[in-house]
Amino acid sequence: MPLSRLNEEQYAAAVSTYKQNLIIASAGTGKTSTIVGRIAHLLKSGVEPHEILLLTFTNKAAAEMIQRVADFFGKDIASKIDAGTFHAVSYRWLKKENKKVVLKQQRELKTLFRSVYEKRTFGHLGAEIAPYGGNYLYDVYSFYQNTELVNNFEEWIKNKYPEHTPFSMIYADIVDEFEELKKEYGFLNFNDLLLKFRKMCKDRELGYKEVLVDEYQDTNALQGTLIDAMNPPSLFCVGDYDQSIYAFNGADISIIGTFSKKFPNAKVHTLTKNYRSTVPILSLASKVIEHNERIYPKKLEVTRIYEAQSPKLLAYDELFDQYHDIAFRIQNTKTPKDEIAVIFRNNSSADGIEVGLRELGINCKRKGGTIGSAMAKEIYIALKTLGDGRIFYGLYAPDESITNPFPKKKQNHQLGLFDDLLELGSVAKFLKLGFEDKFIKNPILKHPKLTKESATFLYDFYLLYRDLKGVKDPKTVVKKIALSAIFKNISEVLATKRATLKDGSIDERQKADSLSKIERKMILLEELSKPYSEHDRFLNAMILGSSDLTQGEGVNLLSVHASKGLEYKEVYIVDLMDGRFPNRKLMQRGGSLDEERRLFYVAVTRAKDILYLSYAKYDKIKKINFLPSQFLYEAGLVAKDEAYRAMVLKEMDEEDDEDIDLL
Repeated sequence: MPLSRLNEEQYAAAVSTYKQNLIIASAGTGKTSTIVGRIAHLLKSGVEPHEILLLTFTNKAAAEMIQRVADFFGKDIASKIDAGTFHAVSYRWLKKENKKVVLKQQRELKTLFRSVYEKRTFGHLGAEIAPYGGNYLYDVYSFYQNTELVNNFEEWIKNKYPEHTPFSMIYADIVDEFEELKKEYGFLNFNDLLLKFRKMCKDRELGYKEVLVDEYQDTNALQGTLIDAMNPPSLFCVGDYDQSIYAFNGADISIIGTFSKKFPNAKVHTLTKNYRSTVPILSLASKVIEHNERIYPKKLEVTRIYEAQSPKLLAYDELFDQYHDIAFRIQNTKTPKDEIAVIFRNNSSADGIEVGLRELGINCKRKGGTIGSAMAKEIYIALKTLGDGRIFYGLYAPDESITNPFPKKKQNHQLGLFDDLLELGSVAKFLKLGFEDKFIKNPILKHPKLTKESATFLYDFYLLYRDLKGVKDPKTVVKKIALSAIFKNISEVLATKRATLKDGSIDERQKADSLSKIERKMILLEELSKPYSEHDRFLNAMILGSSDLTQGEGVNLLSVHASKGLEYKEVYIVDLMDGRFPNRKLMQRGGSLDEERRLFYVAVTRAKDILYLSYAKYDKIKKINFLPSQFLYEAGLVAKDEAYRAMVLKEMDEEDDEDIDLL
């Protein structure tokens, strides 16, 4: 039984008779086992499975816990437990009440929001800055919904972003009209799910006898009020304030920090036995995190008592020396490659490591994403239709008998706004753009939403595709792509987006830096292509794998946020330079040194046996000198000197400035 496998602290928490329980479960102390043990205790005590609600932050976590319950109690019982993310559970309840719930993706709702935004005329209204753009204002409003419980949107803007006070009334008016339109069309977004479910919880009893909350430190204000609205007879919250790393997404560390004040009769349990890391690794993590305020007292005890390797600091003269040497160390370690992780604070750090590994023929996997749009999909399908299943022929030898290659849409009155029928457009507007006659005759240009810009983009793709036909050398392909008009267009768009500030203006230095980064990546890609003579082998070597890190083979490359909840035998934390980790830019945009320190704590505690921490003194490409990370000083790996004292004084000055701003 799950209970028989728990240690004394875990068992005491799992069988607690208190009505409200907070379990402080530090890294590697067995929080999942404790939650499963608690569910087992409830079932043995006569609580019906459907009377238990398990709230998690990923559906994967919920599935894993329910599977462990099923291993002991059987699938029939375990499947009746209500488990999932806040949004998943809310959606299921709302669907029960109203089968016509229409949940819309953020991309679609941003389109609706922009349509409202673009009807407004701002002017400057006496403000020294430009108003937020439509997309950014949508994100600001979403953050407001997740974090604000008292003020309306107009007042919140005035308090949080006082420089935007002149625009606050217009912002609020946009939001009001947006909400009215959503109501008219019957649309819901993810925040609406929680808001509507919260109202449902206030209006009726849901029948839960206990609510369990995993990763309690990551709850935001809206999620916190949802739990309050449920008002369950018994509440069991598990989390660790030292692993609260999602403030940028609205997570409120004060929720876990004030649990005892909110529930004076609650029991706070602390799991102190760490089963993951060795003494030296845990000692380093504790030494740094103790610089943060201690919300609840805790002192971890290591259960793996044996002579262990101390964490090792790797210092390099140059940035890319760091990446190449780490790749070399990974090549020669006896640790299986899939038990190794390279953890970074910024995504740019991963590129150099990845190149170093692939140069040595070492497989690696890194989280990736996909980009798509409805229009791109329609054009893709149309080209395949015109080319009898092959895009190349759809571009260069389209079937002349097909006049309308676009898929017909079924009109759905419920989805009205976003489900318009495709009616063929005219190609006359493209005649003066200098396209080849062969291309101008392609039915693909009849897509009604094609603008001159998007048609030019498609034409550039046509020219590149033709230029690449028959080229068998991967290096030549990479070169041709880098020199193509379409690649230059994409580079320009990406760099501009990355350099766009909140007020809509472009930071030209940042844009130039982004273009330089893109150019460097193409140079790296060209270098990587040299050993290959066939496209298939080169593409297979470059594929980063699934976004699910549990699939594929090789070294794990992942950000600190992506590493949370995982563990590896051997861990490298790279680019530990001041400014990169801690990330001073993000700190200036609303982050904090405390949160950066929690990120460092999370990264270090992913390591079970072997831990390397590395930094470089110089970047020869950008011609930048670096100082070691403040956390390396705090860990005692670098002697505190004048550079460290200057760093701390700078931090104190910035905090004083923030206090002055608040006053």
